[in-house]
Amino acid sequence: MDNIIVVKFGGSSLANGAQFKKVKEIITADKRRRFIIPSAPGKRNGKDHKVTDLLYMCHQLASHGLNFEEVFKIIKDRYVEICRELNLEIDIEGYLNEIKNNIRDGASRDYTASRGEYLNGIILANYLGFKFIDAKEIISFNNDGIFNEADTEKKVRERLKDIDYAVIPGFYGANKNDEIVTFSRGGSDITGSIIANGVKADIYENWTDVSGFLVADPNIIKNPNPMEIVTYKELRELSYMGASVLHEEAIFPVRKYGIPINIRNTNIPGDKGTMIVNDATPVNFKGITGISGKKDFTVISIEKTLMTSEKDFFRKVISVFETNDISIEHMPSSIDSISVVVPTPEIGSKLKKVIEEIRILCNPDNIEAYSDMALIAVVGRGMIRTKGISARIFTALGKAEINTRMIIQGSSELNIIIGVENEDFEKAIEAIYRAFY
Repeated sequence: MDNIIVVKFGGSSLANGAQFKKVKEIITADKRRRFIIPSAPGKRNGKDHKVTDLLYMCHQLASHGLNFEEVFKIIKDRYVEICRELNLEIDIEGYLNEIKNNIRDGASRDYTASRGEYLNGIILANYLGFKFIDAKEIISFNNDGIFNEADTEKKVRERLKDIDYAVIPGFYGANKNDEIVTFSRGGSDITGSIIANGVKADIYENWTDVSGFLVADPNIIKNPNPMEIVTYKELRELSYMGASVLHEEAIFPVRKYGIPINIRNTNIPGDKGTMIVNDATPVNFKGITGISGKKDFTVISIEKTLMTSEKDFFRKVISVFETNDISIEHMPSSIDSISVVVPTPEIGSKLKKVIEEIRILCNPDNIEAYSDMALIAVVGRGMIRTKGISARIFTALGKAEINTRMIIQGSSELNIIIGVENEDFEKAIEAIYRAFY
């Protein structure tokens, strides 16, 4: 069995027994699906709770010496019901009681949160007849909580080399003291990516409740087109500007070996989903790949004649934001002016202080701030070689009577970022989308 597919299932894919049955059908439909990474049970409906949220709540209550039995019973009932629906002979109550006692005895927040994946891993392994491997045996963290890539790669390779089929829970690992450490929320995506890297998988399938990435936000565009293929770099650009399906750190482990990621829909397994491919993959593509964006930015525009001849001018400007602990998103400049784009929630009440410090340090001719700005990223690997893309974008915005306040194009020419007023955000995305689809 040379070909290996590593498969990760999200919380909605494992929310109840009926979903587990769909998952089993997907796994058994292809013998190459050998290593399975489950998340904790997600929401079954809009009013439901994610098991991980309930576990965090248990820890919060227990750490204040409060009774968490009522919340824990909701968790217990979920797992007991899943096992009953699947007719499994597991002592699930024994596992649950051990976890409950550990939480009561002061178990860490990370340990508590990780138990959702741990229990789902045990159930899924039992249901599939696969070997269960606890993630803490192979996912390694340093004692400062930083992921140890080299140690993990070695452990994964050694532990899995003679195993045909296994279930490994997502989201957590352990440090050198054998204490459980979790990734950030959504970290099961990262676990799947790490395992795919460790076993040199041919594909990393990430099964969720959507059929891959969409060209634009479905809350703005009704039934937007799906993206069939997207490169790692394009995905980074789109994720950074607000598009979400995959934990963005999940790209790094597989990118190293060029392992493609396939985003698929557990509820519509026939859909091909989106394939995330190596940046070097040749693509015959003449349009845009996706549109994403975020609202609520503040732009501080600084004008100064001959500023480029002052060698430390840019450093002084940046230092003001650094000392005030404010992230800079973009810094477009021209011969005598520079604009600094920052998230409005970060600068908030510091705006007057920042402007005053720039005045003192940089002695500008003029300085102004504009809030209520939105940024839209139009991303596409074909843009650099395709004539007329920019013209189509700005013609569409002009026809929709949208005032473009700012245009930023990176040196990679993979994306164009457009600044518009917050109130024009949705209208602008719709105009750009309609120009290409």
